[in-house]
Amino acid sequence: MNLAQTRVGRKNDPDGTKENILQVATEEFVDAGFSGARVDTIAEKTKTSKRMLYYYFGSKEGLYLAVLERAYAKIRSLESRLDLENLEPEEAMRSLITSTFDHDDANPDFVQLVSIENIHRAEHLKSSDVLRRTNSGAIDIIAAILARGEASGAFRRKVDPVDLHQMISAACFFRVSNRHTFGAIFNRDLMNDELKARHRQMICDMILAYLRS
Repeated sequence: MNLAQTRVGRKNDPDGTKENILQVATEEFVDAGFSGARVDTIAEKTKTSKRMLYYYFGSKEGLYLAVLERAYAKIRSLESRLDLENLEPEEAMRSLITSTFDHDDANPDFVQLVSIENIHRAEHLKSSDVLRRTNSGAIDIIAAILARGEASGAFRRKVDPVDLHQMISAACFFRVSNRHTFGAIFNRDLMNDELKARHRQMICDMILAYLRS
């Protein structure tokens, strides 16, 4: 395919072009951080141009924010497909926790992006109405499970859904974000399948025991 054909193909598939840019940009931001990432590098790897990147995303900051929004949308979309409302409260909570655990385990790039954004004190995330709306859905899901569990008597403890979301996120996130330092200190591979299964079970059991108490 010659250059002219390539350009025509991009014009006919702008969504595909944007998705390719976001995939490559994710790798660049994960590897180099926001400050170290270079738009020139992303343009070269996607065989586009800085001008096209700025056309779609406005700026380096806009591209980075789009990468963040895409990463958060992935886990929120996963949660929405779990059919939790048709499960008993304890089973629904266990399914939600397991889904979060498995997502973080399979997506270390997501964990790295969140860590990078924390280094920048969430200055980019704060500017995104999309991220606020996207993540409020996670709280609604947890609140609904808690309400059903309290009504049925399965959950005896009154819990703030944001607090519980933090607890679940912290337990699932830490083992991925700190796998290198924790592994070096204790000579333990946190990505080992046997350990993963044990930790997944432990996190679910601990949170459900807290809710039942």
